[in-house]
Amino acid sequence: MDPIIKIENLSKQYRLGNVGTGTLSHDLNRWWARVQGKEDPFLKIGETNNQNTKGESDYVWALKDINLEVMPGEVLGIIGKNGAGKSTLLKLLSRVTAPTTGSIKTRGRIASLLEVGTGFHPELTGRENIFLNGAILGMTKAEIRSKFDEIVDFAGVERYIDTPVKRYSSGMYVRLAFAVAAHLEPEILVVDEVLAVGDAEFQKKALGKMQDVSLKDGRTVLFVSHNMGAIKNLCNKTMLLHQGNIIGLGNTQEIVNDYYSQNIKYSSTFFDYRLHNRQFPMGQKVRINSLSFNNRSPIYHNKRFEITFNFTVNEKSDDLCFGIGINSIDGTRIVTVDSDANCYVENTLNFEQGNYEVLMQLDEFFLEPGLYNFDLAIRVGRGTLNVLDYFSNQSYLEILPNDNTPNHVYENKTGSYRPIPSISKCQI
Repeated sequence: MDPIIKIENLSKQYRLGNVGTGTLSHDLNRWWARVQGKEDPFLKIGETNNQNTKGESDYVWALKDINLEVMPGEVLGIIGKNGAGKSTLLKLLSRVTAPTTGSIKTRGRIASLLEVGTGFHPELTGRENIFLNGAILGMTKAEIRSKFDEIVDFAGVERYIDTPVKRYSSGMYVRLAFAVAAHLEPEILVVDEVLAVGDAEFQKKALGKMQDVSLKDGRTVLFVSHNMGAIKNLCNKTMLLHQGNIIGLGNTQEIVNDYYSQNIKYSSTFFDYRLHNRQFPMGQKVRINSLSFNNRSPIYHNKRFEITFNFTVNEKSDDLCFGIGINSIDGTRIVTVDSDANCYVENTLNFEQGNYEVLMQLDEFFLEPGLYNFDLAIRVGRGTLNVLDYFSNQSYLEILPNDNTPNHVYENKTGSYRPIPSISKCQI
C-alpha cells in the first residue's frame, strides 16, 4: 500500500529579528541592501531594534531533514516540547507556509485545525463559513448540505449559526472549526493542540470523532498534543520531535516514555522544592513554603519514605488538615493521603501565627516502581474541601525496584497495587 503522506528531506528555515525601521531613509537603506544581496543592516536579534547600531542577523531551522511516511488509516501522534517544530510541520502539511527544502506528497484532501482564528472569515456567519470551508475542500453545495445538520449538532452552536464568528467565544469557535474539519470527509485530518481550548466534554467528543474517522472511515489523522493520555488512547503510532529533528518514531507507549525521559529532571535521593507555581491565588491565611522528600539514598519500592513541608500561619487557624496527592506521569491521581484519615494528632492541629514544619513518614512505601509527582493541600475541617493553600509540583520522583521486586509484575506499570497507605508518623 502506498503512503498517503510522504515527506522527504523536509526543512524549514526562519529568519530571526525585528524587521522595519519606521523612517524613509532607513527603508531605502534596507532596499539598497537587498538589491546588493546583503543582509538587512537594521536587523537586530532578540531585542528591540536600535537604529543607531548596525544589527546582526541569524537564522533558525524550525525543522531539519524530516523524512516520514504515513499510511492510510493511521493516527499519528506528534509530541515534543514547545518549540520542537510540531506546529511548523502541520503548517507545512496544510500548505499554510512553504518548505525551505524538501518535498511533501499527499493523496487526497487535507482538513486542518491549527489554531483559534485560522480557517474562518471573522465577518462571515457560522453557516457561511461551513459552506466556505467545504468549497475550499472541493465539495459541492449538495455535499455540504448533507453534512450541515450533523456539523451544527456536533458543535452545539445551533442558536448562533447565523451570527458572525467574530462574536463567538474561543471555545465555540474551536467546536465549530473541528466539526467542520472532521465532518467534511477529508482524507487527512490535521489537528493541533487547539482542542485544549474546548471544555472536557467537547474534548472527549472530539477524540471519539477522530477515532471514528480513522477506524470506521479509514482516514488518516495527525494529532499534536501535550496531553499524553490522549496521545496514548488515540494514536497507534507516535513521533517525537526535538529542536526540529525526529528523535523517535514508532510504538506510542515507547515514544511517550522516551518523551518523559527527555524532559523530566528528577533525582531519587533528595528534593527541596521552594514553591513557585501555585494552582490558585491562595496562601493568605496559611501559606505553604516548601516541600521536601527526605530520603538521601535512592527511594526503593516497599521502603520507608518521608515527606516534610514547611508552612506559615498568618492568622490563627483551627482544625487544619494536610493532604498529599500522588499522581502518575500522565497526570492520573493514584491516591490521596490525608492527615485526618490516617494520622491521629488532633490536639496539635490548631495553630497560632508562626512558621511550622510537618514530617509525614510512610512505612513500606506503597508505590510501584516508576515516576510520580506530588500535590500538597492544607484545608480547614475534616472531610471538607475548604482549601487554604494548594501546591502542585512539576518535578518527578522515581521509585526504584528493590532486590525483591519481581520484574515481570511491574513491566510498563505504575501506580498503587496496595491498600490505601497509612501514615506511621506525623510530627509537627
